Amino acid sequence: MPGTADQALTFYIEAFGTIGSQVSVLHRSSHPVQVPPQAPAQVAAMAGKTLTAVLSFDGIEVGLINAGPELRPTPSISLMVNLDPAVIQDAPGAARRLWAALSDGGEVRMPLDSYPFSPCYGWVEDRYGINWQLILTDPRGEPRPFILPSLLFGPGSRGAREAVDYYLGVFPGSELGRRESYPDDEALVLFSDAQLGGQWMTAMDSSAPMPFDFTAGSSLMIRAETQGEIDYYWERLSAVPEAERCGWCQDGFGVSWQVLPSPAELSTLSPQQYAALMTMTKIDLAVLRAQ
Repeated sequence: MPGTADQALTFYIEAFGTIGSQVSVLHRSSHPVQVPPQAPAQVAAMAGKTLTAVLSFDGIEVGLINAGPELRPTPSISLMVNLDPAVIQDAPGAARRLWAALSDGGEVRMPLDSYPFSPCYGWVEDRYGINWQLILTDPRGEPRPFILPSLLFGPGSRGAREAVDYYLGVFPGSELGRRESYPDDEALVLFSDAQLGGQWMTAMDSSAPMPFDFTAGSSLMIRAETQGEIDYYWERLSAVPEAERCGWCQDGFGVSWQVLPSPAELSTLSPQQYAALMTMTKIDLAVLRAQ
């Protein structure tokens, strides 16, 4: 987010408060007030401002980062809000209230309406550039978390099927949930979901051209407790060397990942540790702790 993370925190807490969802700030770190003279201009401009914040949406963690406009999110990664009538009282009413809050100042991509796959669904990009899919799910189906990251693959890409199959082999303890193909093209995935290392996500293919693609503005985060875990995921997910920076990498499908240590470790960085982090590609815990 281009310097708007603090405003966004308040916006999401208030928006999800309209449906009684408990949103809390788990961790928050700030850019150092004093930055080294050799720091890039964009880093100096953020001095003292919020660097990262991790929000919990009823137990589901979503991270926000203050960054430059070059890292604006796109609809290729969105957050799907699972409004389950078996869990949420008056789920259709909750969908309308949350939609009103998130769409205020945003851009509607699919109106909140009835569709063949759901009696109440809508897709909106909020005022801060984050894309949300609100869906009223069938309470007779298998339960899913309140919020799921969702990947949208465009025509000409390697596609949702190949990407999800690859991720299933990367993350221990993973499993495929549903996978449905387009009626007129079995090669394209209309909808799929999978559990990757304990986290449910969805993935689908677009049958129409898209004026956007995956960028580092939206990424998926992996919490690695040891250097061995960082090395494991980095080796399997980093496929674009020029995209490697500060724990960020990009895989062979265009999706960006953050392979990071615990929030507590990153929230107490000294100016020297912060400067060292800014020079890293894959995070080296030994070097970071030695500063």
